[in-house]
Amino acid sequence: MMRPFMLFSLTLLSFQVMAPAAWAQSRGLLMSAPQPSQGVLAPSNNPLVVRYETIAPISGQLSVEFGKDNKYGRVTSSQKVLAHQTAITVVAGMNPNTLYHMRARIDNQNQSWKDHDHTFMTGLLPSGLSYPMATTQGTSQGGGVDLVSDLFEDIGAVVLDNDGSILWYYYDPNTPHLAFPIRQLSNGHFMVQTYTDVREVDLEGNTVRDLTLDQVNAALTAANYGFQATSFHHDVLRQDNAHLILLTGEYMWFYNLPGYPGWTQVLGDTIIDVAPDNSIAWVWRTFDHLDVNRHPWMFPPDWTHCNALVYTPDNNLLLSCRHQSWVLKIQYLDGLGNGDVLWKLGNEGDFQLPVADAAQWFYDQHFPKLLGTNGSKTTLMLYDNGDQRPDNGQQCYLINTCYSRAVIFDLDESTGNASVVWQYPLTYSFWGGSVAQLPNGNLEADSTSVNGGFAEVVEITHDNPHPVWKMDSTNATFYRAYRIPSLYPGVQW
Repeated sequence: MMRPFMLFSLTLLSFQVMAPAAWAQSRGLLMSAPQPSQGVLAPSNNPLVVRYETIAPISGQLSVEFGKDNKYGRVTSSQKVLAHQTAITVVAGMNPNTLYHMRARIDNQNQSWKDHDHTFMTGLLPSGLSYPMATTQGTSQGGGVDLVSDLFEDIGAVVLDNDGSILWYYYDPNTPHLAFPIRQLSNGHFMVQTYTDVREVDLEGNTVRDLTLDQVNAALTAANYGFQATSFHHDVLRQDNAHLILLTGEYMWFYNLPGYPGWTQVLGDTIIDVAPDNSIAWVWRTFDHLDVNRHPWMFPPDWTHCNALVYTPDNNLLLSCRHQSWVLKIQYLDGLGNGDVLWKLGNEGDFQLPVADAAQWFYDQHFPKLLGTNGSKTTLMLYDNGDQRPDNGQQCYLINTCYSRAVIFDLDESTGNASVVWQYPLTYSFWGGSVAQLPNGNLEADSTSVNGGFAEVVEITHDNPHPVWKMDSTNATFYRAYRIPSLYPGVQW
């Protein structure tokens, strides 16, 4: 009589032990946490960049955390992955010859997964080459890292951390001294320009797209344009539709210009919009729209020396012409505009300051940047080199009183009024320079060659302007050095 009861009791006991996990999970009532899978690290072409391969145990957004210890501190951008999918994340933003910790993680609405901690020893910078070096003082308040374009070091395209150390670089042994300039793109790649080609490269240094000067000149000939571009220079824009807006040089001969008898060769600037199939979509030439007899400085032959392009919210272009000391607004309209100069900003241009003081305008400027637009009103920041600034009735470089500025103008296009709303005097830099506004409102200014020496980059508070951080180059002139949030668009370091 006891055996059936004993059998029942043992069965009941067994059922009670199994119920909390195996029984419930077998019926889909309980989801166990996915276990970490061993990711695989592989070096890339760049010794500061590693490829992290992960087999995703769950679906969600995958990113990689990394840092010099297992607290990490920095993160890559994220990519959408499906469960069991293999994903590769390119991890960049690390110092040379340094041990880094990293782990992949996936997040979705219901759960998170984290891989085991992995380590990676970055390599050395290429030996026997020159590259920008810097030291810093103070503490940056604005976050981010500095994207540097240097024209003379072998490794001329670098990203520097807030302590001046190198986090990333681009180098092509076939074309050293090539960053003229480098721009970060919205897809995480970089646009790097030389005098003879413009290329889109990824974080590993692979070329994604390359457009040469020969290809552009062949396309100009095919489209029956009567000129050839001498070089790419100073700036390039990549539009969302993959068009490239190039700034190029062009020579023309003139006869008996006032003060220049006989034939004179003049170097002007041309904007060329190149479509993804390398055909010419739109062209704008300084020779068609500006007076060749206006040459406040350095003529001949370098008449306009334009150095920056800006795409505006109303689909037009700003063009900085250094040797005219003007910023032009050009009717572009995404290639449908007629190229009219809508306005000229600067001394003898289309705007008036509250007080007619020519010294308050900018001179031989670099890197205009829009801070905001609202209808006819625009806020524009730029680096004012100040080479021709009038001082006591003379150009300052003649009497050694020049200074440079980071300066912000408010413009009203409907009334033609302009005003200086913020400025900060900087050590004089005869050429180059850039400015950027940081997420916390501070501003950063790069003086390419202070007093004829090396670069100086300073972070300045907006209110009660004063410096809080400074980076001095010890061997290089930074054509541009401006803050980007991180090596991954949309991610703030």
